[in-house]
Amino acid sequence: MLRVLNDVLDFSKLEAGRMRIETRPLNLGTVATNVIDLITPQAAEKGIELALRWSPLNPRTLMGDAGRLRQVLLNLAGNAVKFTSQGKVTLGVDCVECLEGRARIRFEVEDTGIGIAEDVQQQLFEKFTQADASITRRFGGTGLGLAISKELVQLMGGDLGLKSAPGQGSTFWFELCFPMVLPGSTAATKDEGVLTVS
Repeated sequence: MLRVLNDVLDFSKLEAGRMRIETRPLNLGTVATNVIDLITPQAAEKGIELALRWSPLNPRTLMGDAGRLRQVLLNLAGNAVKFTSQGKVTLGVDCVECLEGRARIRFEVEDTGIGIAEDVQQQLFEKFTQADASITRRFGGTGLGLAISKELVQLMGGDLGLKSAPGQGSTFWFELCFPMVLPGSTAATKDEGVLTVS
């Protein structure tokens, strides 16, 4: 019920143009591992393997909105676990480019779940929509999570994409460009904490 309420509140803010994206120091490793920690109980209950793929090239500290980034990743990873009955869910965080003090990071959530037919994939990002009515009955949900996630990613300067096929799992992905915080700067001492991810 709390998640439904939060989705509705966020949806209302987005519709009214009152959603704001913060720019503060964030620790990328902390955000990623927090997401894994939060969905581990759900994955363990279903016997699903959960993995974090972490590039050694990832910068430690960036400038962005850790809360909204965590919200998007948690929604995508939570959905992946929900729609996967066996196999694996992987959260990938990879730096694809570092140039002139900015880092482009690619986020992927890959699962071995039920997959999604191509003709309904774009509908998933529409408000109050799921792939079909039987999925709503079986798995529940508001149909707002992906729509909110897509709009949040767009507010942060990216776009949310999907690769999927029925019976072959799904990969949701997006790329965002973040200013980097250089060691020794004032912002570097105010991030969310130091965390090494292997």
